[in-house]
Amino acid sequence: MSEPQPRPGPQGKNGGRKSATERRNLLERLLEFIHPGPESTSELFETLADAEERHLIAPESRQMLEGVLRMADLCAGDAMVAAPRMDLLDIESGYEDLLAAVIETGHSRFPVFEGQRDNIIGILLAKDLLKLQRAPELNLRTLLRPAVFVPESKGLNELLRDFRSNRNHLAIVIDEFGNTAGLITIEDVLEEIVGEIEDEFDEKDGATSIYTLADGSQRVAGDTLIEAVNDSFSVNLPVDHFDTIGGLVAHEMGRVPRRGEAIEIGGLRFNAMLTRGGAVRWFKVTRSDPAPG
Repeated sequence: MSEPQPRPGPQGKNGGRKSATERRNLLERLLEFIHPGPESTSELFETLADAEERHLIAPESRQMLEGVLRMADLCAGDAMVAAPRMDLLDIESGYEDLLAAVIETGHSRFPVFEGQRDNIIGILLAKDLLKLQRAPELNLRTLLRPAVFVPESKGLNELLRDFRSNRNHLAIVIDEFGNTAGLITIEDVLEEIVGEIEDEFDEKDGATSIYTLADGSQRVAGDTLIEAVNDSFSVNLPVDHFDTIGGLVAHEMGRVPRRGEAIEIGGLRFNAMLTRGGAVRWFKVTRSDPAPG
């Protein structure tokens, strides 16, 4: 009795058995025919949302993926700090004035101008001020790093590539006429992907962007609705002309507050914790001290 012969496998292009790659490609084409992929960005967002609902990806992963997709359509002008909100140093300032400005703003890099604010001549690293303290005879100009200029239309994807390859963390954004439009940092670009980086804050009250801090005070996002603040603190801040708490605080101060500045409104004290892009990202909110008597 003859031995049973093995059944011939699928034939490849040259008459031999199909390779694993060919079989996999055939399966992929079959799956794509049955379940075609998204054909637009909006459909891709819906696919990511569906994947999150089915617990295939974490919410944080979905947010990062959506941030990457959105960043492809953004340019430097969309994420920059506008020129009027830039913290600059004057090349003619003395050491004490420079040090005070660095301490007040808390940045690590500063554009330096000469004459007019629009005339940026270089970038000063805050740590380089230590060299002036040890050797006051040094000329501040010798400590400046070259300034990098980019057009407003430069895509964030390309800008991030430049930041990484050039080991540069800050660029001056110029408009179509060559004037200073603002500045942008690598942190501004990355936050378009990952969002605001959380730190020591531990508890979140619902979805209102109001967090409880370790000392019992609250951290409130600048774009939080005033109604949410009223509900959380049991106060009656006006809601007639502004929707967000950042807009209300800026109106009461007459300008956007700088980091560390505070104002009392309706029984609450708002202290600006973080400002970026010409707006306050986070406030530390406490109740005002009751009036004597």
